[in-house]
Amino acid sequence: MDLNIHAIMHRSLANGPGVRYAIWLQGCSIRCPGCFNPDTHGHESRRVMAVEAIVADIASFSGEIEGVTISGGEPLDQIDGLLELLRAIRRIGSLSVILFTGHRMEEVNTVPNAAELLRLVDILIAGPYDETLRTAHGLIGSSNKTVHFFSERYSQADLDAVPEAEIVISLDGTIVQSGIDW
Repeated sequence: MDLNIHAIMHRSLANGPGVRYAIWLQGCSIRCPGCFNPDTHGHESRRVMAVEAIVADIASFSGEIEGVTISGGEPLDQIDGLLELLRAIRRIGSLSVILFTGHRMEEVNTVPNAAELLRLVDILIAGPYDETLRTAHGLIGSSNKTVHFFSERYSQADLDAVPEAEIVISLDGTIVQSGIDW
């Protein structure tokens, strides 16, 4: 199974507690006004990758990262591939998973295999971005979003300690801005 990827950041400090492997999926059916990353909205193929290749890449960093953060776009737009990825991440070992969605929790509960999806994540951050309620703190972009803890691995204090933003300059001079406050 494949996933349409917008971007991958192998080591991020601003996408959850600890050093994280961050994945932004391409395609968003929600298209929140004021979204900080509108380039993720189109569903055209961007960087199509086999789930197995993504998992192999994640595994190659497993000694350096605490977990994986998946955002978008809208990850639930690719629910089948997302579930396959989450299952494989859990097989790697003790990596944590944070999942962002623009859907409200009651909508998440209606997606195919919702119960399994929620068992496979440690934290779900749910709800559409509302630019009139912007907060950009504790991994939430706007105050209408809800944070759901599905394991005891993290607390709200852990999320509050995450830097709001980061700038990474790669060896080839590429500059990547990441985090909740852009």
